[in-house]
Amino acid sequence: MGVNLRDLITGEKITFKDLRGKVIAIDSLNVLYQFLTSIRRADGTPLMDSEGRTTSHLSGLFYRTSNIIKSGIKPVYVFDGKPPELKIKTLEQRKKAKAEAEGLWAKAKAEGRMEDAQRYAKRTSRFTGEMLEASKILLEKMGVPYMVAPSEGEAQCAYMCKKGDVFASGSQDYDTLLCGSSRLVKNLTMSGYGELEVLYLDKTLENLGITREQLVEMGILIGTDFNEGIKGVGPKNALKIIRKGKIGEIKKEIENFDEIKNLFLNPATSDDYELKWNEPSRGELLEFLCEEHDFSKNRIENTINDLEKSFKELSQRDLSAWF
Repeated sequence: MGVNLRDLITGEKITFKDLRGKVIAIDSLNVLYQFLTSIRRADGTPLMDSEGRTTSHLSGLFYRTSNIIKSGIKPVYVFDGKPPELKIKTLEQRKKAKAEAEGLWAKAKAEGRMEDAQRYAKRTSRFTGEMLEASKILLEKMGVPYMVAPSEGEAQCAYMCKKGDVFASGSQDYDTLLCGSSRLVKNLTMSGYGELEVLYLDKTLENLGITREQLVEMGILIGTDFNEGIKGVGPKNALKIIRKGKIGEIKKEIENFDEIKNLFLNPATSDDYELKWNEPSRGELLEFLCEEHDFSKNRIENTINDLEKSFKELSQRDLSAWF
């Protein structure tokens, strides 16, 4: 869900061409939940294969990653590792909310209220261990690198960006900025070729007139994945509190304030990754997607053709950089 900073932070509109040749570290669970939420049938039911296994995430991951590569962008996916202890409560609350939404979804379907069914269905998305492994297998067969972070994926993306190994983090959440990512690209994995937006950490801090540490403090006042925030304090109020130097008085109202702050300023990260893209494995992709998960063979073959062509173009571009 992330920190709500939408009312305060605006980015610059860019196009896919602006990112051509760039490496983007994508917060995997952020986009996979996006696929699970948005890729559904009219009654809200996710796509499934003949064995009853959900395939919405695989569909989104395959086709939209292919579109990204076709645009000349080199993606690397970063999965969450072990969640911080402070996030356990949030995860339990989300689990309870999903269970409630499932009941409302079933009722809406039974009563023929398809619009309501779609809305409730989006709140029920669960990413399982089986889905996680299937996503990794798909990326391997596509030749796209991925890694598992020590803890939060968004923090690892931010670390890779700060190191200069990637151009930007790719996510719909603002949390990567709080974690120190110098750039954040939004809408990269949204359906179609919509409007992209890039947010710069330095420009954001300059426009708000605050430091990164103060940005983190703002996020905690509003509410993060590790705390509920203070009732009645939104982005604009949080900014006023920070600018007036009143954080010392108010932070006492938030349990584990300093610990939460440290999770953003000094998150667990790793250097154990390799950014290497390989040619997609046509036979293995067809077997995995079409034979095992019932995807349309013609459509998959056409997309693989585009992937192979894009890989060759990326390889030639990298080679030409040496001359």
